[in-house]
Amino acid sequence: MYLIVGLGNPGRRYEETRHNVGFMTLDRLADKLGIAINRIKFKGLYGQGNYKGEKVILLKPQTYMNLSGESVMPFVNYYQIPIENVIVIVDDVDIEFGRVRVRKKGSPGTHNGLKSITQLLGDSNFPRIKIAVGQKPSYMDLAAYVLGKFTDNEKDILDKELDLAAKAALDIVSDGVEYAMNQTNPIKF
Repeated sequence: MYLIVGLGNPGRRYEETRHNVGFMTLDRLADKLGIAINRIKFKGLYGQGNYKGEKVILLKPQTYMNLSGESVMPFVNYYQIPIENVIVIVDDVDIEFGRVRVRKKGSPGTHNGLKSITQLLGDSNFPRIKIAVGQKPSYMDLAAYVLGKFTDNEKDILDKELDLAAKAALDIVSDGVEYAMNQTNPIKF
């Protein structure tokens, strides 16, 4: 069983913001897999389905970004999902726009959603898919930047990034993290 978590903030105010690319990617996965993300459990919206013989849960925590672990941890515990089968999809301001990075594990860095998940799971050995959202201008506050929307010029590249991130998640499920890294990390739009 795999738990694919897309991080974001609930509510219309945050739709299509840089911080919500995890939610956007989950919407693409849901469409591709025919899974409705419309059930509520453990402070999250989720849906279940199958991909290539594996049971898959798609989860959008509804706790706001900084408390994402409060939704992820109960899912992991209830369904007894191995840590290496928890795939977290997040925004990243530190990688070049036009790229998606798959990582096998790692520190949460400055990402508060990853910090919350790592802290509550007591483990950071879960794969993550990082979607570039552009680098913050020096004059701007980080929170204001990630809660802002993409420009019209950025939307074409973002669209390709979201498709690639969704493919990367499915590659992890079917062929493993190393395969997904090799297929995803070299691509630049």
